[in-house]
Amino acid sequence: MKNELIRNVAIIAHVDHGKTTLVDAMFRQSGMFRDSELSTERIMDNMDLEKERGITIAAKNCSVNIEGVKINIIDTPGHVDFGGEVERALMMADGAILLVDSSEGPLPQTRFVVKKALEGGLKIIVVINKIDRKDARPREVLDEVIDLFISLDATEEQIEFPILYAVGRDGIAKKDMYEDSKDLKPLFEAILKYIPAPEYHTDDYPQVLVTDLNYSDYFGRLAIGKIFNGTIRKNDSLVCISAGNVVKPLTVGNLQIYDGLKLKNVDEAQTGEIIVLSGIEDVKIGDTICNKDHPISLNRLHVDEPVVSMEFTVNTSPLSGRDGKYVQSGRLKERLFKETLKNVSIQVESGEEPNVFIVKGRGE
Repeated sequence: MKNELIRNVAIIAHVDHGKTTLVDAMFRQSGMFRDSELSTERIMDNMDLEKERGITIAAKNCSVNIEGVKINIIDTPGHVDFGGEVERALMMADGAILLVDSSEGPLPQTRFVVKKALEGGLKIIVVINKIDRKDARPREVLDEVIDLFISLDATEEQIEFPILYAVGRDGIAKKDMYEDSKDLKPLFEAILKYIPAPEYHTDDYPQVLVTDLNYSDYFGRLAIGKIFNGTIRKNDSLVCISAGNVVKPLTVGNLQIYDGLKLKNVDEAQTGEIIVLSGIEDVKIGDTICNKDHPISLNRLHVDEPVVSMEFTVNTSPLSGRDGKYVQSGRLKERLFKETLKNVSIQVESGEEPNVFIVKGRGE
């Protein structure tokens, strides 16, 4: 069976191909938000570094409601350096939108993310964006996208992808280059038609794969993930299965779902929903939250191994101690190991020398 009231879709694009602008337009045309909530551009880029550089670094979730169907939008980094963010984001999705610039075409970073989406068996909708550019070449770019899919060993079904043309800045999508469209209705229709609804079995016990973590001053550690099976209810007595099949009990203290740009408290959530729950402090990305009488773990999240490493240490120059709030090695260690709780693509180790820490990651 399928939960036809939900679609989970990731948005894939290279840097500057217009992904965040398109997501802004989807928000504006969904009718769910007041103008005051959408007063800024690039709503999903809420980290300081994202705003400064105009790129997506951390995968984030939000939702819109179209024709009674909730569409959970997963904003996915388009850079191989943030590979861990890409892989955990795609674990929550049932399909993806591949956004490609009509002039530049698919670039190397696009290849990495598309490869992960195809390996995950996601249904992909291709959107050729910025067709209003003077140097636009949409037909040639479409051929390049097809060549990309073939080079990545896509199946025949995956290569026969739906195609849309868009001007994301103006909030316009078209099924055909010459179609007279004034909004994103064709894109919303394509999502409802082609992105599969989450599947489930009525007799399945609840299973949630933890794909992100957060912290609340009120509720403590928060586990974020997609419900793969069953229903999760507030105050449920469940267990968390960590690496090595270690089972730890938990009681769902607070349960939330994404409602537009915010979180909404609910008493229960169904299969396919992306939830935020509290009730366990010792939880890590990749853990499974499930029924205590049938503790069956989902496949753990796999992330490509790091390719670069760097040593971090306290400042030993003549200028040390003249600037900075937290300059002790203990503070440095605390900050680095805290990052490993939320960033699955980096590893932190103690160096051979005192006060030296080795950080390994996918990129600089």
